[in-house]
Formats: sequence, C-alpha cells, structure tokens
Amino acid sequence: MASETDALGTSIGKPLVAADQNGQNAVEDFVDPWNVHTSSMKGVDYDKLIKKFGCSAIDDSLIERFKRVAKVEEVHPLLRRGVFFSHRDLHVILDCVEKGQKFYLYTGRGPSSDAMHLGHLIPFLFTKWLQEVFDVPLIIQITDGDKYYWKDLNLKEVKEMAVKNIKGIIAIGFHPDKTFIFRNLEYMG
Repeated sequence: MASETDALGTSIGKPLVAADQNGQNAVEDFVDPWNVHTSSMKGVDYDKLIKKFGCSAIDDSLIERFKRVAKVEEVHPLLRRGVFFSHRDLHVILDCVEKGQKFYLYTGRGPSSDAMHLGHLIPFLFTKWLQEVFDVPLIIQITDGDKYYWKDLNLKEVKEMAVKNIKGIIAIGFHPDKTFIFRNLEYMG
C-alpha cells in the first residue's frame, strides 16, 4: 500500500517507524479509517495518538464546563463513558456559546456500501445530540467523488450508495430545517 500524507503531515497507509531505545526500528501504533495496528501487548497508546493527531483529551473539567455552558444535566452517554475521548476545538465552541456567537456543525460520510454500520451511526447520533443541545445548523457532506476516484466504483454505483446513505442519515432525525446534506458530485460537479 502506498503511503500518503494527510493535512497534518501524518503518514496514511503504513505504520510509522521510529527507533526504539536500543536504536532499532520499532513499529509505532497505527490507526487510520480502516486499520488499527499496535506492537504492544497493552494495545494502542491513545495518549500518544491524541498528541500525534493534534487533539486534546476530554477530561472531567471539560465535561463539567460542557454541562454548565450547554445547560444540560448530563452529557451524552458516549461522551460520559469515554467513547469520545479526545477533541479538537470543543473549547472554541463552548467559548462561542458563552459569548452568544453563532456556529454550525459540519460532518460527512464517504459512501462505500449500501448501508451504514454501527461505526458510521455512532458519530451521527452524537452529532444529532449536539444539534439538539445547541440548536444549531448542521452541514453533512457526502464525499461520493472521493469514492468514485479512489475506489473501483462507477458513477452509478457511487450515486446509488450515496442516496441510500443519505436516507439512512435522514432517518436519524436531524432537524429538517437546520440540516443541509449535499453530495460532492451533485453539488460541486
């Protein structure tokens, strides 16, 4: 598999190799959207991954701040139980809410099958909760162009999968007047 680099300069497509304490090559933990590899019997070092991907851990103080700012008794169970354990800029959103500034949510889905599985559903359920808690607009990008260009699929297959995925997303129950879903190939050409 060829290695690429994402916007952060992180290796995509192969494990990173670093020298261990004896100067020997050691394979580091590797996580991408399709694979998880670790050389440790303890499993993936999530603290190392948080740092590598430029994220911050979600700690008790952030959860307490979230509850106070969002005016909720309890945070979403996936947040409370640590399923979502890191973030980028959640504090910025909370700052916006405290200052009365507007913001919107933005997420997406790359259709690669006719139906979404639990791994696809979990982030959308959490996003729905965020939309309800903050009463904000949501933009959902369907990256069907990526699937056409990078997978061995024709345009008809990609469109059919995208439409089925959009129906699944709509069924989650996002606010219809505050949600905009678009397909790259249809909207951007």
